[in-house]
Amino acid sequence: MATTDPNLSNSTSINELTTALHHPDSQNSNPCFLWRLFLEHYPPGFLRKVVAEVIATYLLVFVTCGSAALSASDEQRVSKLGASVAGGLIVTAMIYAVGHISGAHMNPAVTLAFAAVRHFPWKQVPLYAAAQLTGAIGAAFTLRELLYPIKHLGTTTPSGTEIQALVMEIVVTFSMMFITSAVATDTKAIGELAGIAVGSAVCITSILAGPVSGGSMNPARTLGPAIASADYKGIWVYAVGPVSGTLLGTWSYNFIRVTEKPVQAISPHSFSLKLCRMRSNAGEISSKDPLNHV
Repeated sequence: MATTDPNLSNSTSINELTTALHHPDSQNSNPCFLWRLFLEHYPPGFLRKVVAEVIATYLLVFVTCGSAALSASDEQRVSKLGASVAGGLIVTAMIYAVGHISGAHMNPAVTLAFAAVRHFPWKQVPLYAAAQLTGAIGAAFTLRELLYPIKHLGTTTPSGTEIQALVMEIVVTFSMMFITSAVATDTKAIGELAGIAVGSAVCITSILAGPVSGGSMNPARTLGPAIASADYKGIWVYAVGPVSGTLLGTWSYNFIRVTEKPVQAISPHSFSLKLCRMRSNAGEISSKDPLNHV
């Protein structure tokens, strides 16, 4: 009876698999193709950053929308002021928890604004936004189960006209992003206090904007509860307002930034809200990473 060498058999299988993976006709149908494509085009450890954004945004929406829903149903359980403070505190906590991993954006508008001023690679924006939306929607549906029969799970809707809510969202998001740009991207700012500064900004602006627009400042924070509550009133306000506000905020700070030489855009390995920032010697994103060529 003929025998075969197990090592030869394993070697042949590996060679066949390798050939199949690199064969042009089999790439699109191979289940490993997308994963290999991901590994080729994104830096090592990027998946951890995406997961960190999912977790951070989940906890952000869980706390902010949960406290807002409880406050709306019974202020004796959670006051409106308490809900605003909770929102600011969870932002502070998440910045210190995952800021060194993913930057703790937790907000598609923030990610987009950093990309617009070359502090974040454009190619990473879609996956960051997807992660943030996933976390927000997951948190909203968790709250729907936990807080039943409360129907409105911290949804943000205009209290007056949609234009009033839009202007309010632009102004308060501008304020939040202006402060974020200062403490997170300027080497002359006190970066160790980034979490406290940004969290305080969110808390203060939420107190002001809450009675007018709900104080969202975050498209993901609005979309998640809207889907879970099936309430889409004025939802366009919370897409246009935060995006406009963050872009204006980061562009404004870049304009007044005091520097003797151009500030290098933060690379994928040193995200926007990292507490330890690197001083720059050039005005462009480093060319070492293929993602930076956008």
